Amino acid sequence: MKNLKKIPVFKEPKSEFEFWQKHDSTEFIDFTKAKRVSFPNLKPSTKSISIRLPEPLLERLKILANQQDIPYQSLIKIYLHERVEQESK
Repeated sequence: MKNLKKIPVFKEPKSEFEFWQKHDSTEFIDFTKAKRVSFPNLKPSTKSISIRLPEPLLERLKILANQQDIPYQSLIKIYLHERVEQESK
């Protein structure tokens, strides 16, 4: 194992952000000792967006969502997530 550098003490989040933008964390942290953790009570952050959809498409999405007994916006999120995962592979 190589000698790790000491992580400086930061007075404010901005200076910490700037530091990590310019430095490689592997020089400061031994990731071989990292452990997987789970935070089951955390909610993923979401952001509201506005998107324009053709009315026939929106109506079809609402019908499909109704058939599955879920809100149509949730169905849109599911479809987007599935497609992004598919494209990422």
